[in-house]
Amino acid sequence: MTSGLIWVMIAMSFVSLIGFGFSGLLVSQAQGRRQKSKQRMRDLIAPYRKSYATPTEVFRPAVKSNKSLAESAANVFGFHLNTVDQYPVKWWIVLGVTFFAARVVAGFIVDVAGPLGLIGWPILWVVMCRGFFGQVVGRRRKLLLRQFPDALAMIVRSARVGVPVLGAIASVAREAQPPTSLEFSRFADELAVGVPLDEAVTRMGARTGLAEYRFFAIALGLQARAGGGLSETLENLADLIRKRQALKERGHALSSEARTSAWILGGLPVVLGGGIWAMNPGYMSVLVTTTLGRTILGSAVLSLTFGALVMRAIIKKSLS
Repeated sequence: MTSGLIWVMIAMSFVSLIGFGFSGLLVSQAQGRRQKSKQRMRDLIAPYRKSYATPTEVFRPAVKSNKSLAESAANVFGFHLNTVDQYPVKWWIVLGVTFFAARVVAGFIVDVAGPLGLIGWPILWVVMCRGFFGQVVGRRRKLLLRQFPDALAMIVRSARVGVPVLGAIASVAREAQPPTSLEFSRFADELAVGVPLDEAVTRMGARTGLAEYRFFAIALGLQARAGGGLSETLENLADLIRKRQALKERGHALSSEARTSAWILGGLPVVLGGGIWAMNPGYMSVLVTTTLGRTILGSAVLSLTFGALVMRAIIKKSLS
């Protein structure tokens, strides 16, 4: 009885092994057919892959891996050598002014913390430069984004009356307000010297650093390759940008109370300190003439600066 059961179990195991082996063979054959099908499909689309992949590459601007020493140093200080014409002040003037401003601030830190405060000199220099260039670039991008729907509307109107795309771009370069007119003028100049449309518009999207300009680049790139109506696409993009701007302005208005509170909390110690200094200079001079007073003043300034940066970060994150 026991030996019969053993033989039955052995037979069942053998059948199971055969079944698993047969199933594995079927799965392997199916996987091989799928791989062959995928390979045939890749071979079929290989000649067209480059031309149809180009419009989506505007979402991923090429990053230069062989940057020069000057470009790397410029990136540390917060600006780019290929976009220096976008700044209202020469970059070397900004570096010089912030260098001496950082030295003055570092002098106060030395009075409080001793010679170790000189370590903060290069750090303050870099922070001041990056803050200035970041502020300039941020304002320029806001202005570009605010003017972009009107520029798209001009292109749409020109396209509807039969004007070619290149003519519509030239009209924006002539009639729009700066800095939008400057960007489209550079765009039109690149087209005039023979740069392909998709490449020129991709460069413009990379220069501005705005997602809306990259959407515009994709629309023009696809229209140049596949044809079709461009007016409706650009009109929808302009409407989307206007709605996003309206939503952002609404958030800005709702956060006005928080921003006002931050300004009051940050400016109140400065105003009160200046008032006390004007009424009783001898009382406040202790903060400058004594070592303990300079330490207290430096700690207060550091704490106030840190609090202002934290409040600014909170407000900026709530509006992003």
